[in-house]
Amino acid sequence: MTKLDSCRKVIAERITGPIISVLSRTPLTPDIVTWLGFGITIAAGALIVTEHFLAAGIVVLVAGLFDMLDGALARTTGRTSRFGAILDSTLDRLSEALLLITLLAVFVKYGQTAESVLAAVALAGSLIVSYIRARMEGLGIECKAGLFTRPERVIILSLGLLFSGFDNALLIALAVITFFSWITVIERLVYAWYQTRS
Repeated sequence: MTKLDSCRKVIAERITGPIISVLSRTPLTPDIVTWLGFGITIAAGALIVTEHFLAAGIVVLVAGLFDMLDGALARTTGRTSRFGAILDSTLDRLSEALLLITLLAVFVKYGQTAESVLAAVALAGSLIVSYIRARMEGLGIECKAGLFTRPERVIILSLGLLFSGFDNALLIALAVITFFSWITVIERLVYAWYQTRS
């Protein structure tokens, strides 16, 4: 898992590096970037509810980019803060919940039972993945274990929205998110068990 986390960091730095070099010379603070990302997610949710799935997929990717930018900007400019970390984590959870709830609303509207169940179970899984990490870090244990973290979930959801014109694309995306989120829950619980045995 250390190699996987390192790989995520390298990819994130490659993507955010050029943008951060520009943002660091502006008055924008990391907290403002966090709020901007959340605002973009709200726009994506509105697009999902109105069934503009292709546009929503693009906007979700943009929101995901902002999610990477706030932390990178804070580290680059030395403006990290405990409240900023809490705000970022809180809005991340709200953003993910918002997207899955708006999808759930569309599925319920059309009586799509399988999709509705998957959206609900995916939401529960994604929140528990994040909760386990937060709980462990609250106990002073670093937790970066897990195959399927927020970036992977955002990418798969975006792909499902982008290809929603094809049969079952959203259903497949939600199935992937659900399955791997719960696999990650198990991974993190096992990791937590190992870390807390002594």
